[in-house]
Amino acid sequence: MINAIIKSIVFFFLFCYVNLNACQCPLSGLSIAECDKYDIVFKGRVKNVIECDNKFGEAVFEIDELYKGQAKKTFKVLFECNTPCYQKFNVGDEWIIYSRYKQVNNCKLDWCSRSRKFFKSEKEDFYTLTYGNDYDDELKFLRKNLGLHRFLKEAKIETGNRNTIPNVNQTIIILLCSITVIVLFYFIFNKWKSK
Repeated sequence: MINAIIKSIVFFFLFCYVNLNACQCPLSGLSIAECDKYDIVFKGRVKNVIECDNKFGEAVFEIDELYKGQAKKTFKVLFECNTPCYQKFNVGDEWIIYSRYKQVNNCKLDWCSRSRKFFKSEKEDFYTLTYGNDYDDELKFLRKNLGLHRFLKEAKIETGNRNTIPNVNQTIIILLCSITVIVLFYFIFNKWKSK
């Protein structure tokens, strides 16, 4: 009898400990008001992942459809790894991302946002149960209510020849011109000083 009570108490504390460390995000329904909470909403595929080293990891996305915000076709998403709700980004995975800008060319993902991964098998898609709608319904809602936005254009920066080292002929010409200017300055200064 005492062993059963002790086992029950131990089980209760283990159960409470596991539930305290579990991911618990507030439930949110798909609505315009929910979308208004975020700066950027898009559907894209993971091109590259850099796992967390100090605080943030990075996932570079190739955006397929931009529903809200401004972004280039390639966009970086920063994420935390040391949270209970952390999920692994894999190259090639498709996601719908809801986030807020951290800088112009990246955002910081909150794992409790509506962001969701696409699963080929509906049985694996735990977001459907959590959010109350499946992946395709979410895409239809975003396309209908937010529409598709254009990407920012890649600006070509033409600074290519600014930091090139001169060749031997250019160096000799620069050196001769510099010596000529110094000699001219010397003669002009001495002439002015002697007056």
